Amino acid sequence: MIKLKNLTKRFAQHTAVDALSFNVQPGEVLGFLGPNGAGKSTTMKMLTGFLAPTAGTASIFGCDVQTQTLQAQRQIGYLPEGAPCYGDMTVRGFLEFIAEVRGYRGADKRVRVDTAAGQVELEAVLGQNIETLSKGFKRRVGLAQAILHDPRVLILDEPTDGLDPNQKHQVRELIRGLAQDKIVIISTHILEEVTAVCTRAVVIAS
Repeated sequence: MIKLKNLTKRFAQHTAVDALSFNVQPGEVLGFLGPNGAGKSTTMKMLTGFLAPTAGTASIFGCDVQTQTLQAQRQIGYLPEGAPCYGDMTVRGFLEFIAEVRGYRGADKRVRVDTAAGQVELEAVLGQNIETLSKGFKRRVGLAQAILHDPRVLILDEPTDGLDPNQKHQVRELIRGLAQDKIVIISTHILEEVTAVCTRAVVIAS
């Protein structure tokens, strides 16, 4: 379970996130909905341990994100908004690099890369440079790196932003398939995204 309790972030005199609380259970796809600038990305960064809260707590399956950061992060697959990929690397090369960062070597690394690529249907482009791919396939590469270590939690920040309608449909179908045995949180400003994929929603306002 994910638990947020009174999570707050202030930057000088500006309060970006104010006493936010909610829980998410395994098997749920939570839509985290709000306009641009409402604090969605700030919340995602706090939840993933990349940004310290001013007040409040966040825990992932009992691990406090601030005091047990590494244990919490091992359970998370994170797709940031506009997730950067190394354009001059092949898809396989990039995923192998991510696998090595995650500590996988040899046969384990190959299995992880091939499994993640298969889950998001990247097999046909594994040998291509990332910069040559369409936006939809680049987003699949981002999803593949997020699920490579088989995390219990997927946090996806604007996963279909900038995609055409067909690409959006394909990525949403992939997310549905990945969500069966995980917690998935989708941060978005698009109501259609929530109604298409999510089982429930939390609305955050600026």
